Amino acid sequence: MTKPNAPLRIDIASDVMCPWCIIGYLQLAHALEATGTAHEIHWHPFELNPEMPADGQNMREHIIEKYGSTPEQSEASRRQMTEVGKGLGFEFSFADDMRMHNTFNVHQLLHWAEQQGRMHDLKLALFEAHFTHRRDLSDNNILAEEAAGIGLDKSEALAILEDQRFADEVRSVEHFWLQQGVRGVPAVVFDRQHLVTGAQGVDNYTRILEQLNEMSS
Repeated sequence: MTKPNAPLRIDIASDVMCPWCIIGYLQLAHALEATGTAHEIHWHPFELNPEMPADGQNMREHIIEKYGSTPEQSEASRRQMTEVGKGLGFEFSFADDMRMHNTFNVHQLLHWAEQQGRMHDLKLALFEAHFTHRRDLSDNNILAEEAAGIGLDKSEALAILEDQRFADEVRSVEHFWLQQGVRGVPAVVFDRQHLVTGAQGVDNYTRILEQLNEMSS
């Protein structure tokens, strides 16, 4: 239980390939601001497609294949996400040639950024790189450029991706969250004990935060 006046710990398992992860985070961020909740956010790795090859798969084909969606349903979903994103200040630039990618290297880069206190900034930059600018996050050079874009060392970013020095640690953290029963993202854990899965909307997140604030007061 959070001590009175202590920041609320929020753990978020997510993947930068997941559009609902950035939507859910921004909804939560709006709710945190509206309620004035002191908080600390901790991001954790989750791979939507751990078996996906490095070069990935066309995003629309992948969604249709994985979830059984029709092309019409896929298009409607993209329109919905684009509108929701716009309302939250985020631009989705979906295109027919967009691809899903394996994100194991992404999570290793984020793990490295966390050691320098910059995981949050890099996480948001990578969401924007993928969904707004349609950058290929399976390309280590592009990942290193994104790291450099928030002020991290580009050559060091490339080095950690090439030698895979954080591979075991990232796999261990991924395994931990799977053991906790997380099978879909975003998975948000408040105060280490209240799990909420999926983008809940600003109003629902606001109610959750109000209840947690009452419990800790």
